Amino acid sequence: MRLLIAFAACFALAACSASSEETRAEDDFDQRVHRYIVENPEVIEEALVALQQRARAREQAQLAAGAQQYRDALFADARDPAVGPENADLTIVEFFDYRCPYCVQVNDWLTGVMERHEGRVRVVFKELPLLGAASEEAARAALAVWALSPEIYGDFHDALMQAGQPMNAERINQIAAEHGIEPDALREAMAAPEIEEHLDSVYQLARSIGVSGTPFFIIGDEIIPGADIGRLNRIVAAALEG
Repeated sequence: MRLLIAFAACFALAACSASSEETRAEDDFDQRVHRYIVENPEVIEEALVALQQRARAREQAQLAAGAQQYRDALFADARDPAVGPENADLTIVEFFDYRCPYCVQVNDWLTGVMERHEGRVRVVFKELPLLGAASEEAARAALAVWALSPEIYGDFHDALMQAGQPMNAERINQIAAEHGIEPDALREAMAAPEIEEHLDSVYQLARSIGVSGTPFFIIGDEIIPGADIGRLNRIVAAALEG
């Protein structure tokens, strides 16, 4: 019995010694790592940048997969307002909000693209009013104009984009009248259940794909969140000039 106790004590002592050595080794390692980071703080920034890049790559892959899955709903929903020939060389899909300042900014870019490449570009407009009741009011008005007089939708759309604030019923009625649409007819069309259904379907489509803000572009197989005009220019140039 005494022999067993002695063996057990020796084993425990050896284990404690090994554990102590491992702890010292870990402490030494931690100290070296800490010292290296203190002496080279830029490695933290490099690690954060790499982490952000990986996160963006994952997000981009998820968005691309969603866009591919819902391609017909993106490019071929007859309810969506569109400007440009159906057989255009390039189709641009945009999710947007009339009160989004970045959407206003990028709308000038869209207009320029269509002017420079007349007849070769088609834009499909996805009304996605995320910024409150005034945004939804403007989206309903635009869809009503598309239902009443689709040939003037493009001009009406640009006028809403340039209208500034406040984006209220009076201002929208004024813009409609300036484009030959009677305000009463506009209001009646805005109340149609089809418009409510359309806005809801666009919202659900955006959620299914992973669209979380505006503007959001899909050009061919390319996904461009935000008003990244440099990238948009490169993609359009590659599609039409390359």
